[in-house]
Amino acid sequence: MPQRGDKKKLIERITATAREALGRRLAESSTQRQLLDGVAAAFNLAAPLNRIEVYDNSHIQGSNAVGAMIVAGPEGLMKNQYRKFTIRGERAAPVENTAPAEPDAFGGDDYAMMREVLHRRFARALKEDPERTGSTWPDLVLIDGGLGQLGIAQGVLDELGIGDVPLVGIAKGPDRNAGRERFFVPGRAPFSLEPRDPVLYFLQRLRDEAHRFAIGTHRARRVKAIGTSPLDEIAGIGARRKQALLHHFGSARTVARAGLAEIERVAGISRAVAQKVYDHFHGDRLR
Repeated sequence: MPQRGDKKKLIERITATAREALGRRLAESSTQRQLLDGVAAAFNLAAPLNRIEVYDNSHIQGSNAVGAMIVAGPEGLMKNQYRKFTIRGERAAPVENTAPAEPDAFGGDDYAMMREVLHRRFARALKEDPERTGSTWPDLVLIDGGLGQLGIAQGVLDELGIGDVPLVGIAKGPDRNAGRERFFVPGRAPFSLEPRDPVLYFLQRLRDEAHRFAIGTHRARRVKAIGTSPLDEIAGIGARRKQALLHHFGSARTVARAGLAEIERVAGISRAVAQKVYDHFHGDRLR
């Protein structure tokens, strides 16, 4: 250990920087713990929160559908615990949902996706840790959605025999305005938090992070899907027209099933090009 000179000053600067960084980390951790305690108080949870899981889905007309799970705890976002779920269209044992649909839900598709994601996540958790002694069991599950999505989540956990994982649905308020979110908790009437409540900001950030992660995963899948497609086999269909078709219909399979008039309605697709696309997929029927 240098006792004097430039090396001593360098070590002192490094030590001071490390001490400041540790102090900031401890301060951030303290704030995070206060927020977690605030969440527990808002939802009447007795146990301290060490792991919150937030779920969201992303798709366009059912294509390239993905589910996303993000995780937060006392140290903040736990990105090494994030999980992506490629929607397989699996039909796990149906879960009855008697809750009314939310106005912004994608019909039954969004419910089916949420059901599949939650069933896969918790069925696997039970298989890997049946005694539930590990640290990967959530103390709270947040669902991006309202009463309908909450009903799906509750049904999945009931089916799997999991009755002690708290569930909360978070839905945007009227006109989808941030700050007017409504929270849905089993056994309670929907409620909102004060617009300036730090706990509300924290929950918004978690919801937005899950949405960002889901959208990013979905976009990556779309880019990959656009890279290779049956549309590549059609002469005169370049990258721009292919992207327009996939954006409009969601998948090459849907394009193949579309009628001529439907294809003509795609922005940037002329009647001649639409006829070429239609003939490519229906030519065998014409001969």
